[in-house]
Amino acid sequence: MWFLKERKRKIELFVRHCHFSTISAHKKRLPSISRELCFENLMRTTENAPVNVTILLDTFRPMATPHFVKLQNKFPVIEISEGTEAGSFLRLLDHVSALDLHPETIVYFLEDDYLHRAGWVEVLQEGFTIPQADYITLYDHRDKYFHPNYTTLRSQIFHTASCHWRTTPSTTNTFALRFKTLMRDLEVQRSFSQNVAISRDHDKFCALRDQGKVLISSIPGWSTHTEEEFASPCVDWESIR
Repeated sequence: MWFLKERKRKIELFVRHCHFSTISAHKKRLPSISRELCFENLMRTTENAPVNVTILLDTFRPMATPHFVKLQNKFPVIEISEGTEAGSFLRLLDHVSALDLHPETIVYFLEDDYLHRAGWVEVLQEGFTIPQADYITLYDHRDKYFHPNYTTLRSQIFHTASCHWRTTPSTTNTFALRFKTLMRDLEVQRSFSQNVAISRDHDKFCALRDQGKVLISSIPGWSTHTEEEFASPCVDWESIR
């Protein structure tokens, strides 16, 4: 019965957008993938799914034309003015931690340059049936397979109905957790985004791991960061829309 409850639990998804990102403008992306396409993919893959989507739009660098998220009325848009990734993440934490959510609610923090495979909602719900999991990412980090820092990496492997999962030491600021976990670890989440322009996400998850918290990622990935060099392996992301 507990398994079915997890499968049916609604996901509260919060995606951050901005007019221009100085920290990612130089990155080489998958050739045919844009942030607008990622957003369209998000709208399609959450259609009729148990997901509430809220957009945080950083308007610190205004544009002459409206941001594309303002051209839709499906999802609510909350405007903030920060100008840095870390600042926008702190405002996200402020907003979500003030909500009156059930402790078991799945909260998914998403950056604007991620693409998802159809069916990811059910897979993410499955991940939370793994008792050991505190944090979950659907992004299978390619660097874990080639970077010299990970030549001795060891992972515990799990499986659910749709895929395998592995423990992993860190991820980006795109991840999911239960609301009760967010409130428990809120100060850790804040501390690695304070007094910096870019959140120290790798250090944050390593610190959480040292505290005994468990982060798992799906294998293969059900989402990917769209930076070409680090895209989740084993999936033709160019064919995903």
